[in-house]
Amino acid sequence: MRYDQNDLSKDFISHAPGYWAADPPEDWDHHIWQLKNRVNSLSQIEEHLTLCEEERSGILLSGTKLALSVTPHFFNLIDEADPEDPIRRQVIPRIEETLYEETDMADPCGEDSHMPVPGLVHRYPDRVLFLVTDRCAAYCRYCTRSRVVSGAGEQELETDFEAAFRYLEEHTEIRDVLLSGGDPLLFSDQKLEKILSRLRSIPHIEFLRIGSRVPVFLPQRITPEFCQMLQKYHPLFLSIHVNHPRELTIEVKEGLERLANHGVPMGNQSVLLRGVNDDVETMRVLVHKLLMCRVRPYYLYQCDLIQGSSHLRAPASKGIEIIEGLRGHTSGYAIPQFVIDAPGGGGKVPVNPDYVIHRDEERILMRNYKGKTFEYPEPQTPASTALEPAALVQ
Repeated sequence: MRYDQNDLSKDFISHAPGYWAADPPEDWDHHIWQLKNRVNSLSQIEEHLTLCEEERSGILLSGTKLALSVTPHFFNLIDEADPEDPIRRQVIPRIEETLYEETDMADPCGEDSHMPVPGLVHRYPDRVLFLVTDRCAAYCRYCTRSRVVSGAGEQELETDFEAAFRYLEEHTEIRDVLLSGGDPLLFSDQKLEKILSRLRSIPHIEFLRIGSRVPVFLPQRITPEFCQMLQKYHPLFLSIHVNHPRELTIEVKEGLERLANHGVPMGNQSVLLRGVNDDVETMRVLVHKLLMCRVRPYYLYQCDLIQGSSHLRAPASKGIEIIEGLRGHTSGYAIPQFVIDAPGGGGKVPVNPDYVIHRDEERILMRNYKGKTFEYPEPQTPASTALEPAALVQ
């Protein structure tokens, strides 16, 4: 689907109530109703979508690897007749999920090998990943943690909260904690606040982050009361996950603005996906819409080598092409950093187009976004001047 880049505001539309027209608006607008009415079976999906054979077979096998679950809000974004619809590709299983490449990995980011206590990943010197739940509002078919998320895989997430808190208290080098999972925003306000307040009681922890797709899958969860609770624990940042411009509905925009109005800075992390966002135009519209929602495009991720995701992985060259197509053609705030999470636990590695043509001690030869070449002279160390000692005054 192509977008009119000169009139993006009209693209913030509501798809409610869609297939749920018979339900009262007050139900639709409540996140508990949305969770209770998630689409999670073949019969439910076939009531609304015309499935291809690859999808039908994938849905029948979905419970063996990663559960199927889609909130009504997100389900309404799916094009009912198009199996290649970019929203549909993200949440409707396909039989290709059962096909593994030789390079596929169960734990592509090496999290399990960097877990000093159950549920706490300490891979970088000053920050940790705290996996607080294995459940999500809906399940992305390319999920990096499909080995533990949703309860359908062979591995279970067994977070030891007290051991994690003790580890954080003992390791004073840790200044940054990222809550993820699963999705921490599925917790009640009270349960999430209990975790945040405990973390805030540790003096050397400066910075709290939450990674969540709930503002996109379940914008009804972003209530004024929830935002007021978060406001008490600043500095607190929220990393959201939007892959395609159609995901930014009116409801999502209102929820994001509410968070911003309560002082929560937000960054977006998109995964580069084949047939979803692997072209410059789609990503340009997405990053522009994110800025209009007061969200900074932060990362564009190369899809991890998760088992059964090869049909969704675009080549890394596409990510470089997208950055090349954004740099110089839009504002700097709109350009995410393209990264590859080095397989096996190497961490995020930035990957950029080659703008530096030559570099030595005297100069840097570089090109700009138009392909024009420029030279920047490196500062030279001044030759030391020997100073004669001052004559002694007689």
